Amino acid sequence: MAGDDVLSDGSEGGRPDEPRERFEDVDWDAIDADGRRLTNTGLAAVAAGIGYALALAYDLAVAGGDPTLDAAVDVPWRSAPATVVWDATAVDWLFAATLLAGGFALVPLARNRRLRGYYWRRFRRHTPAVIGLWYLLAIFLLGTVGTLFIDQPSLNLAATYQPPIFASVDASIPAECVGPVVDGRCHGTWKYPLGTTGEGKGLLALAIFGMRVSMQVGLIATSLSIAIATLVGTTAAYAGGWVDEALMRYVDVQQTFPTFFLFLFLAYLYGGSLFVLVVIFGVTGWGGIARIVRSEALQRREELYVEAARASGASGLSIVRRHVVPNVSNSIVTAATLNIPFLVLSEAALSFIGLGDVTLPSWGQTIAAGRGDLATAWWISTVPGLFLFATILAFNFLGDALRDALDPRQEV
Repeated sequence: MAGDDVLSDGSEGGRPDEPRERFEDVDWDAIDADGRRLTNTGLAAVAAGIGYALALAYDLAVAGGDPTLDAAVDVPWRSAPATVVWDATAVDWLFAATLLAGGFALVPLARNRRLRGYYWRRFRRHTPAVIGLWYLLAIFLLGTVGTLFIDQPSLNLAATYQPPIFASVDASIPAECVGPVVDGRCHGTWKYPLGTTGEGKGLLALAIFGMRVSMQVGLIATSLSIAIATLVGTTAAYAGGWVDEALMRYVDVQQTFPTFFLFLFLAYLYGGSLFVLVVIFGVTGWGGIARIVRSEALQRREELYVEAARASGASGLSIVRRHVVPNVSNSIVTAATLNIPFLVLSEAALSFIGLGDVTLPSWGQTIAAGRGDLATAWWISTVPGLFLFATILAFNFLGDALRDALDPRQEV
């Protein structure tokens, strides 16, 4: 945007004889005042925030110990209405807030058809990333919407060690074969398409609930980290001096602090809840992103358009909000996308060693449940392990493709 001629009405281009406004003629007081007025998107965000606050108040004050949502919903492929039960937890409310904030953050890009088309053309050059994007969308929808329509897996000793639909095992392994028995071998059934665990829990349901846990951990913690990192990084870069020095030294201290022991301490006090895990990941994992933001913001601070805005009377907040943050957002998005798989893998590792939330099925927890049965029931650990591997790989592909699509320096 720096140095571009714009018409007096704010549009670009036009006939040569139309009056143009130069950058130094911009009335920054008027722009700042206009920025304080609520646009249609701002009004929608305020309305969504009010609705969110009312729903949260209802859950806390009215629903109490009852489910937040308990309703019958008509589903086309079912003869009877499905019962949707949602007993919202603190993590669910954080997840809802994250989705709302993320949705409104994408509105400017969604409304700009030219920029959206440009980024998409660059992104779709990476076929693995496109496939990974569709896979992650499926994981996201199954984890957020699908879990509303299915019950959390429960103990069923009559259906232990059932093989997947595409496999078979010796009939002596399951307590009672649910599928057909042919030549002394128990074959899988569509009732448990991915098989069951040693406790009779269906692996398909466990995998879907594991999707929800992984998406919540990755998206909520990353959103918290982005917010803190952007604030710290831009403040350090633009303020400079002792402010920059103090913030960066704090980042140094934080990155050397053993987060694992902090989680152990809080898990001892409050239990290994998912909420504690998400908050710890979010408030301690932003140091690396803050350094990236600061590095990019330092370069933007020296650009001519920032110097011109400062000389024309724009406030520091206006410069950071209108020029610095938008121009470092590409690096923020890329760093955040590559941070999500690390968080997903970290949650799975903690659940694998028994430090996760035992009340919620996660992929790491299911992998641990089947590690002693690899010789006879290999699918228990393999199925969630494949989902975990594919999710991390998809996020890595997505992050690499976004880096190439969003960074103009990658242009060839």
